[in-house]
Amino acid sequence: MSEQDIIAAERRWGVIVAVTVGIIFAVITVTSLAMALNPPSHVETIDPNTLHLGEFAEANLGTTVGADGAIVTRIVATQFLFEPRCVAVPEGKTVTFRLSSPDVIHGLIVAGTNINTMVVPGYVSEIHAALRKAGDYRMPCHEFCGIGHSEMWAIVRVVPTAQWQPDEHGKVSCAAPG
Repeated sequence: MSEQDIIAAERRWGVIVAVTVGIIFAVITVTSLAMALNPPSHVETIDPNTLHLGEFAEANLGTTVGADGAIVTRIVATQFLFEPRCVAVPEGKTVTFRLSSPDVIHGLIVAGTNINTMVVPGYVSEIHAALRKAGDYRMPCHEFCGIGHSEMWAIVRVVPTAQWQPDEHGKVSCAAPG
């Protein structure tokens, strides 16, 4: 094989690689922009310095049932814990999980479900999910957030419909009634 043949073969492979990269880039661009297939996180922005004063104030954390029947669970991910440490949700009903962080990037995954998101300071992450089987589901942080990361976890308690009882303020906690 001559030097000219080798150069021609390398040019062909260079063109094949460039075309392949161009096709991949085009597919990513079309799906992310034209088809609006973007990640569900970062729904809205929030000031991490005043996080504790508004929607994510301590009194608002956990699960609440609105007057319209909408079920919302608010959680703050902070080094090195989820607050509250346990949230109760009803079995089989759609729940909106709203999460934010005042400090660093966190991530969460609810074991055995399709709930998985990043929690980024300055943004509110929102997930809509219905958990179909009663029980306790472990929710660890899956994004390294510092030296105490391995101890950062919480529980999502799926309560059977017959036992689902919001209090007079529409709040539901993991604590046993009575």
